[in-house]
Amino acid sequence: MESNWIQFEHEQLAKEFLDSLRYVYQVEGYLELNLVQEEIGTDSSLVILTTGRQYYWQELKWGNVPKDFIPDDLPPALSYSDAAYYMDRVMDKAENNGYPFAQIKVDSIVRSGNKLTGVIDYKAGPLIRWDSVSVSGDSKARARYIQNLTGIKPGAPFSQKEWIAAARIVNHSPYFYLSSSPELSFQIQKARPNFILKDRSSNVVDGIIGLIPSENETGKMLITGELNLALYNLGGKGRDVEVHWQRVNVESQTLELAAKESFVFNSPLDVSLGFNLLKQDTTFLNRSFLLEFGYHLGRSGYLRFFTRRQAGDLISTVAYREVTKLPDVADYRWNQYGIGWIYNQLDSPYFPRKGILLTGEVAAGNKKILENTGIPSELYVGIDLSSPQYQTQIEFEQHIYIRPIWGMWLKGSGGFTQNENLFLNDLYRLGGLKSIRGFNENFFYAKSYAYMNVEQRIFFGENSFLMVFADLGILENPYFAAPIDNPISFGAGLNLDTGTGVFQFIYGVGKSNLQPLQFSYSRIHFGYLARF
Repeated sequence: MESNWIQFEHEQLAKEFLDSLRYVYQVEGYLELNLVQEEIGTDSSLVILTTGRQYYWQELKWGNVPKDFIPDDLPPALSYSDAAYYMDRVMDKAENNGYPFAQIKVDSIVRSGNKLTGVIDYKAGPLIRWDSVSVSGDSKARARYIQNLTGIKPGAPFSQKEWIAAARIVNHSPYFYLSSSPELSFQIQKARPNFILKDRSSNVVDGIIGLIPSENETGKMLITGELNLALYNLGGKGRDVEVHWQRVNVESQTLELAAKESFVFNSPLDVSLGFNLLKQDTTFLNRSFLLEFGYHLGRSGYLRFFTRRQAGDLISTVAYREVTKLPDVADYRWNQYGIGWIYNQLDSPYFPRKGILLTGEVAAGNKKILENTGIPSELYVGIDLSSPQYQTQIEFEQHIYIRPIWGMWLKGSGGFTQNENLFLNDLYRLGGLKSIRGFNENFFYAKSYAYMNVEQRIFFGENSFLMVFADLGILENPYFAAPIDNPISFGAGLNLDTGTGVFQFIYGVGKSNLQPLQFSYSRIHFGYLARF
């Protein structure tokens, strides 16, 4: 006889251990298991365990179980625990196909030695179908929107898996969250889900002030600005409107407008419109118009199909009247068609601590170069004025939870654009707070690029942290004397959650082919993002 003494902090833990031990042995087929407990002291007990024989299923017939519910991977012989496993799979199939009250058991059991035979008896219970979704709580979300978001279709068979997934989807919405567990009531073969919601403070008013050295006056500082206004879930229908404006320097500005309508005509499609404008000092003006259709792929996935018309025009041609070759900027029109994707596994829509986010897009289309009357016409001779152009972008973001007060944030981005006649106003614009910090906004031009952001974060509140960062990149610009640039930057900052918004302060300094590593070129960004 083998003995082993185990110490427990209190008597209840010892009882729970014995119960779990009894369950484990019985699941493995030791049906004759016997536990005899003897008290041998005020604080000690001796438990004698005899297992008896281990039983196996010699034959287990599936009786009246529906054929499409019987697992396809049944082995020729079943251990006692295997039978329970496959019966659980039958129940999973039933509760996900409209039969949440199904019952299953083994009947007509016959024993021969340690071999068992039996017949599985299955009772389906009533067929339950989904009823319409209802919404309660402090939220303006419409029931129809929640129904489309979760994918619950009235009249379809009830599914426990759909019900669990629906709760996750709702709770990860950027518009609202579950203020308490969702409710499910069954009435006359109907399952009626009710989600108790509370709206998040998702609307945004964001202003940032930047201080940078003036390029026109030595020793002077230039104040730049940025304004972001975003109104989300208007009317409780997932309708969004966004306005983003930024003044990069004295004569350069950007403007972005966007609007999205979710589940148009109760279809699974979202429709988005967008407009983007970039004015680069007195050199060129770029505009783009976007029409996009989006499709939800469960909680984590989102598929985009879009068409974009991009236009670039010279603002002034005075400097190009006497040139002998085509300038590095030009008037063009580019109609492109593409597909994009979003894979979101972050644990929070606004302040994630862990998880990943993957986004990307691929676009192609025909670009047409327009002859500008301010440039000598002979410079366009031999140039293919109409040619295909391609573009790809991808971005990966990961939040790493190390300890409650310590975390990391990693972000990798890359992209390239390809055409036999690329111009400066065709290229990507990088640099600044949202890409490579320590440089002016839109400081870099790039035909292709890749960069990584790394942050170490020390949290002193749920959404407040101190951080140090380093950004590393590689950029290709065919119009610069050194076409390859390897910018690096580093710095520190503060993210402070005030309850009604977020205050952000970041100090960074960077080095590239165009900027030396000097503190006189450092960048300071601070602003307040208010949510309401």
